[in-house]
Amino acid sequence: MKAMYYEAFGAAPEIRTLPDPTPIPNGVVIKVEATGLCRSDWHGWMGHDPDIRLPHVPGHELAGTVLAAGKGVMRFKAGDRVTVPFVSGCGHCHECRSGNQQVCEEQFQPGFTHWGSFAEYVALDYADQNLVHLPESVSYATAASLGCRFATSFRAVCDQAKVKGGEWVAVHGCGGVGLSAIMIAAALGANPVAIDISDEKLAFARKMGAVAAINARDVVDVAEAVREITGGGAHASIDALGSPATCFNSIKNLRRRGRHVQVGLMLGEHATPQIPMAQVIGHELEIYGSHGMQAWRYDAMLSMMAAGKLQPEKLIGREISLEEAVPALMAMDTATDLGISVITRF
Repeated sequence: MKAMYYEAFGAAPEIRTLPDPTPIPNGVVIKVEATGLCRSDWHGWMGHDPDIRLPHVPGHELAGTVLAAGKGVMRFKAGDRVTVPFVSGCGHCHECRSGNQQVCEEQFQPGFTHWGSFAEYVALDYADQNLVHLPESVSYATAASLGCRFATSFRAVCDQAKVKGGEWVAVHGCGGVGLSAIMIAAALGANPVAIDISDEKLAFARKMGAVAAINARDVVDVAEAVREITGGGAHASIDALGSPATCFNSIKNLRRRGRHVQVGLMLGEHATPQIPMAQVIGHELEIYGSHGMQAWRYDAMLSMMAAGKLQPEKLIGREISLEEAVPALMAMDTATDLGISVITRF
């Protein structure tokens, strides 16, 4: 198979011809039709993820067709259109048995714990527990865009922040995660406020449902700007970027008993950010993480898509080839692209 491959962290990946994968008894091999390019892939390439063992094939947001299934797979067969959460559960640990596969004790992550989807084929374990049947109405590119950013944002907004209609929701960072969170919050009837340093991204965020926008470079205090717009602070706030500044502001801009959800990864030198703990205590703030979403929760998200309330395809910025994904991956920390890049040509 053709695949993107690297042997050292931070070294330029190459396009190589590698052995085709084969399924284990509880797994499948997927013919990849589309796979998203995500900042998490950049973190992995930089060496920020301890699960990655070199050499490596990245890629974790994918959709495609089942090429082959192991003899123990009951729910899926060759030819099925599928997608998969980027965090897959083992199916037998305590967290999986409680329905929380997104924090499985023995989780399987294509592109991190195993070789990923920047390839023509990818092997996925625990297929019956984790694959999601893909409706014919959802394109492969759209399905690939769901796997990490959109699904994680869906859980962050709906399940962790428990956003309700009429609430103010601050979203810090208008990349793929942030734009997804804005669209989902707006679909729930909430009032999203977009925060970024790019006027172009903020204008796009308004098109996705933001009722107000703040350029962090144009204000002295982001948290105060949010308080002014929302009349006292956000009910819920999402750090969709993952930096010391956005994490701090996301907590600081909350009203009393507000909810902060950390979605953007905080790795490397950013792993221990400063937070306003006195405010957390005095205002009884709630702080949550959001790490993917369970396969069984996809039904709710797909139902909202079928009803036209969510249109994740609007977040796709460009479709690229596997070769074009190499420089795109290497430049992700400085990229200014609008929307999500999806690899659709192998």
